[in-house]
Amino acid sequence: MAKAGHVKHIGLSEVGSDTIRRAHRVHPIADLQIEYSLIARGIENGILNTCRELGIGITAYGVLSRGLISGHWSKDRSGTRDFRLAGPRFQGSNLDANLALVESLRAIANNIGATPAQVAIAWVAAQGDDIVPLVGARRRDRLSEALGARDVKLNDAHLAALPVARAATGIVRRASRGVPRRDADPGRLAYCAVMGRRAPRLTARRADRLGAGALIMHP
Repeated sequence: MAKAGHVKHIGLSEVGSDTIRRAHRVHPIADLQIEYSLIARGIENGILNTCRELGIGITAYGVLSRGLISGHWSKDRSGTRDFRLAGPRFQGSNLDANLALVESLRAIANNIGATPAQVAIAWVAAQGDDIVPLVGARRRDRLSEALGARDVKLNDAHLAALPVARAATGIVRRASRGVPRRDADPGRLAYCAVMGRRAPRLTARRADRLGAGALIMHP
């Protein structure tokens, strides 16, 4: 499709270094979409270096870990009906550790006149000019808050003060569209968007045969 001129750029989603290299040999990869936050830092285990070596940009989603490190989450919400509560990072000692991280964010935010969410987003942006934090919101005030992170500048002292070790989350990834998503080998198709449409269900066998991550094709 790229050779025929129907696709200008090809991106991958949630894949490991080996898959990135295999795909890049077939066609230049423009961008990798992957979760990246103070909590989810798996990209730092070789994936980020691979992308930089090959000149691939990063679209970082989940920069607030589904709102967990936004500064707006509290244990008082444990009794509400929220699908996020089923995730290990929102449970037990994991939740305690993650909320403790929020207090570190809050301390820096208070020091520079920002919010914990803005500091969390700014931290991701500060990891490199090739990284674009992807933010989302259900309310206008939350969107305005997230966009305000563009004006937040973290100095070396701020960056050093933030925890550098990944918070204990015990994340277990669920299968998506018939493809097992494994932390040890993320090189599986999670989804495929072609010309703005979702692809039909892909079995694990077909994903293995394709040997690539999600293709995001833009006309």
